[in-house]
Amino acid sequence: MAQVVDGFGDLSAEVLAEATTTFGLLASASRLHIMWALSQGESDVSRLADRVGEALPAVSQHLSKLKLAGLVRSRREGRRQIYHVDDPDVVLVVQLMVGQLVRRGGESPALMGKLHRTGA
Repeated sequence: MAQVVDGFGDLSAEVLAEATTTFGLLASASRLHIMWALSQGESDVSRLADRVGEALPAVSQHLSKLKLAGLVRSRREGRRQIYHVDDPDVVLVVQLMVGQLVRRGGESPALMGKLHRTGA
């Protein structure tokens, strides 16, 4: 018999595969940082590159992957593409995870320094 947790029974292979893909995308520190930055407001690629401290082409590639996965969207504003989060539920997961790390790291100066440098 299927176990029910929070109103959900056992997960299908398809749901598990999709979750694995999404978590895999967010396992990249760069993409996680981009999602964190976009969770705080929309941005163009050059501002994101400055914020996350990476080269513009690398940030563009990360955004392409996040866009293909349906995690971010873009719209054109003149000559610029403006990116924003397309899945607020994923942002909630990112915020919960980072918030938990900040709370746990309250006694760890090394972790707190890393999170503050990345804007967490």
